[in-house]
Amino acid sequence: MKSIPLAVAHILATGALTALATHTAQAQDAAGDNQEIKRVVVTGSYISRADQETPSPVQVMTAADLKKSGYTTVSEALRDITANGQGTLSQGFNGAFAAGASGVSLRGLTVGATLVLIDGHRMAPYPLSDDGQRPFVDITSIPMEAVERIEILKDGASAVYGSDAIAGVVNVILKKSFQGTSVTAETGTTQHGGGATHHLGLMHGFDLSDNTNGYVALEYRQQDQILLNQRDGAWTRMDWSADPGGRDLRPGARNSIISNPVTRTPYLQDPALGSTAGAYAFLDNGCDFARRNANQCVFTNTWSQLQPTSENLDLLASLTSRLNNDWTLGLKASYFDSKSQQTIRPSSVPVGSFAGVTAIGPYREPAIVGVIDPGAYTVPASYPGNPFGHAVNIRAIVPDSPFRRTDVDTKSYRAVADLNGTVAGWDVAASLGLTRVETNSTYRGYINPTALLQALNNTANPLKLTGGNSADVMALVTPTVSSKATDELNFIELRASRELAKLDGGPLSLGTGLTFVHKSLNAPDPVEAQNGTVNGLPSAYAIGKENNAALYAELAAPVLKSLELDAAVRADHYDTYGHSYTPKVGFKFTPSSMFSLRGTASRGFRAPSATENGVAGSLFAFNTIRDPILCPVSNPDGSPNTDSPQNVPAQCELSPTYLQTTNKNLQPEKSKSYTLGVIIEPIKNWSTTLDYYKITVDNQIISMSALASFDPLQFATRGGPETVTYGDGSTGTSSVGTIQYISTPYVNGQTTSTAGAEFESRYRFKLNDVSKMTVGLQWSHMFNYNMTLNGKTYNLAGTHGPAIVSGDTGNPKDRAQFTLSYDQGPLTISATTNYISGFDVTDPSNGLTDCDSSLQANNSRWKAGQSPSQYCKVASFTYTNLSMSYQFNKAWTLNGAITNLFDKAPPIDAQTYGGTGINGSSNGTGLAYNPSLHQTGAVGRFYSVGLNYKF
Repeated sequence: MKSIPLAVAHILATGALTALATHTAQAQDAAGDNQEIKRVVVTGSYISRADQETPSPVQVMTAADLKKSGYTTVSEALRDITANGQGTLSQGFNGAFAAGASGVSLRGLTVGATLVLIDGHRMAPYPLSDDGQRPFVDITSIPMEAVERIEILKDGASAVYGSDAIAGVVNVILKKSFQGTSVTAETGTTQHGGGATHHLGLMHGFDLSDNTNGYVALEYRQQDQILLNQRDGAWTRMDWSADPGGRDLRPGARNSIISNPVTRTPYLQDPALGSTAGAYAFLDNGCDFARRNANQCVFTNTWSQLQPTSENLDLLASLTSRLNNDWTLGLKASYFDSKSQQTIRPSSVPVGSFAGVTAIGPYREPAIVGVIDPGAYTVPASYPGNPFGHAVNIRAIVPDSPFRRTDVDTKSYRAVADLNGTVAGWDVAASLGLTRVETNSTYRGYINPTALLQALNNTANPLKLTGGNSADVMALVTPTVSSKATDELNFIELRASRELAKLDGGPLSLGTGLTFVHKSLNAPDPVEAQNGTVNGLPSAYAIGKENNAALYAELAAPVLKSLELDAAVRADHYDTYGHSYTPKVGFKFTPSSMFSLRGTASRGFRAPSATENGVAGSLFAFNTIRDPILCPVSNPDGSPNTDSPQNVPAQCELSPTYLQTTNKNLQPEKSKSYTLGVIIEPIKNWSTTLDYYKITVDNQIISMSALASFDPLQFATRGGPETVTYGDGSTGTSSVGTIQYISTPYVNGQTTSTAGAEFESRYRFKLNDVSKMTVGLQWSHMFNYNMTLNGKTYNLAGTHGPAIVSGDTGNPKDRAQFTLSYDQGPLTISATTNYISGFDVTDPSNGLTDCDSSLQANNSRWKAGQSPSQYCKVASFTYTNLSMSYQFNKAWTLNGAITNLFDKAPPIDAQTYGGTGINGSSNGTGLAYNPSLHQTGAVGRFYSVGLNYKF
């Protein structure tokens, strides 16, 4: 690798000398060549070529393919591509750090390893990183009407594009020009209620002169939410008590975990009277002690969303001008506004005590604030309806605040100028881009615990638990909280390419370029999270800047008519850590027109992001520990001894807050990528490709807490000595303070290697003079997905691992897509069938090696040791989308679609925590389906119809 800078210099020097020596010969050849071959630039290379089948596997989705998918958004269409795997991000996961966004995870290597480009250029990432760590481009905001095609490069491309292209590239290519005016109106709805979608599109193209064309595209899309209570079926279950050891998780239900559930009827409880009927006082007639115990006070879940409310407004302006015969100027400016509204369970009033809020924010030490001592979170004896004559506990939903809601409004700004021309035989391109993404989040229904306690104990006008409180009081108890996060990415690119010499198979071509990219992320958490006044707000922040300068070069050498050799190399410099060098080589051997053999080998890297080496932090829950100082004595079997006079029982089974911190000494993740495949074209219009891939990522950046050597006590931050209660009931001042939080920095400590095969076959044939058929099949199979951690390798292919990544999406081995399209004159009918294989619920990388421990890890549906075996596997999922278009004349076209034609329900996934939350903070249980893989099943059959008018 040390020789790579010399290799770059050698390629450039050789190219310059060769160009000088062959300049005259090329001029003579050009004069005698009367046949112009159309050449294109394919994603993964900046050298134009005649053959779109390059040494690298590239999947192309045209605008027509997007329409035939039956979907109305780019994110929905990309969700179904077979190369999208573990770690994909869906808007359906309302507990995500990156709420409101969607991302693609090629090869299952997370959204952070997939580079998303627009017109071959970088775009500013979503300001809220996946899992608080991985930056990615939000594909939710990309308008569908302006897309010309999407090219998906399925091998490593760091040598050409740099960081983030470890798993591949998704290049969204927008229309370069447009003539006339096009108006599109579409509407649709689900069969089972909710999810009504309305879509309007307008494109107008114009000529300012013979050499200048421009267009403006305006698109609006509005989608209603789908609520859990609008669906039924096994996957929507909340009452699992019919299973042996199962629990009733309906709101207001009593089970083996929750003995005093919160019902719609608020009630008071005197803990001194135990659990007898006399210990409770219900504040209205909606429930009583006997009915509560019989689970007759359960109430409807009216907040859990299967699909959030969303709204998109997109404006794109494009201008292309031919300055002369050699130079073209392209200008694009866009404004994308994406809004979504996500809800979770209403807040409950704390019972007896409150553990406080860990205040966290930039440039400050975390601290636990707002602790309400045991017994202090009560209503006084004078509270209306309190018959006990002294302060008692409360069981109630915070009144007049139906649910916690987050409104996310993301505005994306992009302005790019491209200048293309020729200078002394070189094809030259210069680009300047300014991009910015701004996410404004508004949180409603989250409580200020201190203000709530004060309002409950206000003797003159106490907060009414039965509702009917003034807006002024509720503004203090559940204040509206806002935050703003921005991410900017600006770039300058200079590229040049030319033919150096004529080889037997065609021109030897050199491409080279310089790029400079500046990134700036400013994503603080809300002020109320920084000072700890409001509970439950997002507890992650990231601030940082980065400059990246790079030089790259590539050669395309068709040494024979049957053999093409490609090579590329790139040198990057980052001001945050230093240098990276990445080479790539490829070949394509075509012994006959019907058969080609191709392959690539490359190295790649992912630079540490601002969330990993900037000013950043996030809170998370992790292992329960014993504090050996405040709980020095344990039982002989190692279990906590809560009776010892030397022990503080609360510190014997401690669940401290963990603070994820950054590390300035991080090195980039490094990858090795290999592909080997064949292209078979036995007859005209029938093409088949089969490619093997293997990608290994070393030096992966993970939390130090994942290492076996991690000792949390070495990273513990304590408060000052305080009054504590010991196991024998005595009190005293502790020798040290209790653990406030445990820091865990990022480290380079993991390796992931995945291998598999990609198959694609497409055949277009005529049925008669007026009709034709297109048949296509894409299939991705994963041989292995090996994660090496702490010196041990785990194969996670076909399991739920790694469960800690991106909402626990699961890792199926197979995905397939079968397409069938029929055209007869003005009529086109298309069907697309998608298949996702089943997988088991275990995650060996997280110590979850059996079904029961896996199902217990992320939910509380069953008692430990009693998880039913039928839920140990997540079943396969197959669904079909049908679309139709009929062109009445040159002006009018009718479109229609039915997604999930056969109304297939999603399979039960009882392990994932990425499903819609049903119990919020009460026990963290999520709905038993997987939105990242099976969202189409949750939506159900969806009908849409639209009209397009062109003039």
